[in-house]
Amino acid sequence: MREALERIYRAGLDPVRPDRLIRSAVSVAGHVLRVKGWKGEVDLRGVRRIAVIGAGKASASMALALQEVLGDRIGGGAIATKAGHGERLDRIEVIEAGHPVPDQASHRAARAIIRHCREADAGTLVIGLISGGGSALLAAPLDTAGRAPRLDLDDKRRVTELLLASGATIQEMNCVRKHLSQVKGGRLAALIDPARSLNLILSDVVGDRPDTIASGLTAADPTTYADALAITDRYGVTAALPAAARRLLQAGRDGRLPETPKPGAGALAGVHNVLLGSNRAALAAARAEAQAQGWPTLALSSQIVGEAREVAKVYLAIGADVARHGVAAAAPCCVIGGGETTVTLRGDGRGGRNQEMALAFLTESAGHAERGRLHFLAASTDGTDGPTDATGAFADPAVYDIARRLGLTPRHYLDRNDSYTFFDRAGGLLRTGPTRTNVGDLQVLLITER
Repeated sequence: MREALERIYRAGLDPVRPDRLIRSAVSVAGHVLRVKGWKGEVDLRGVRRIAVIGAGKASASMALALQEVLGDRIGGGAIATKAGHGERLDRIEVIEAGHPVPDQASHRAARAIIRHCREADAGTLVIGLISGGGSALLAAPLDTAGRAPRLDLDDKRRVTELLLASGATIQEMNCVRKHLSQVKGGRLAALIDPARSLNLILSDVVGDRPDTIASGLTAADPTTYADALAITDRYGVTAALPAAARRLLQAGRDGRLPETPKPGAGALAGVHNVLLGSNRAALAAARAEAQAQGWPTLALSSQIVGEAREVAKVYLAIGADVARHGVAAAAPCCVIGGGETTVTLRGDGRGGRNQEMALAFLTESAGHAERGRLHFLAASTDGTDGPTDATGAFADPAVYDIARRLGLTPRHYLDRNDSYTFFDRAGGLLRTGPTRTNVGDLQVLLITER
């Protein structure tokens, strides 16, 4: 069953591999550059220089494929990606930085990319390669010109840590981060003006909105400083924010700082954002593989959100109903879904949202007679679930039996948010290493016959 689960998961990665997406989408015929899904085109005779910038876990792999397409037309650039996700590039600098919490390399990467943007002129085409993870990988605290306290990297790190632990959604986290940044919320695109900007985007967020992916580096931002403060208030972290961050947000709310570029901003007139891949494509491919294996398959949604442990209860309820009553489908059956859940930290353990979901599934299944027929995998598409070396975890009868023999109590580890330790001991971790793509998460549930 684990082999079947992993094959279904891996099939979901194939259509969203960055190299495949770039090669199939970007083409040059004569002097014309085209991108599938974009109605426009670029006449390269009017371009003196192409600069390539980017941020995200998939950005280096995207750049490698783009380099193959454009060759020596590329005049330079810089890419920020997560440590271990880099590639060897000829004309583009690759900087591996911290994720999910920014580090000094994140600051260095932001400075390098800002430099390339400021050097761009009307004869430059800037191609941006953007994927999930870009928010942490670029750390450039907002320059307030003395109108509010200046942030430093430690302030940015603390804000990120507070938001990660709060249970805030990625959209909410990014709203706050945009308003503390020199590059997020469309500010990077504004730095590129008057050059043209063509941005190729791989989405890891539910809804696939360019203003949310990697905190909207090249997209107009509809949110405000007031929205950001409302979010920190909602999750009870405003008082815990570093004083400089809190006072900066308050200054922006009170009109003492300029807002992020809004829809219709003139500085964004030459910006074109093109979505190349998302969780929907991964989910469709996973479904096709499950069906090829002979599993009647029910695909729930590519937009599953909420607390990971609560989503686990939904999968368990569906699995139990299918196994017991044939509700929605009859066993044998495969149920799959995707999206991006959240975790509210309650303990001091280690793990990620997918490992937490799998552990919650295992914990809640203890009292179900159908437990032996349910085989569940929750995994990230980027190969790293939270700050761990695991991609996700299996929740199946084998893990349950090993845990019982070892005297491991799933509930104890769940209460501490210590899913990694539990599955490491019980043998349920999935480790793939970096996949070099990132379109959110996939969950696969197999329900066997009696």
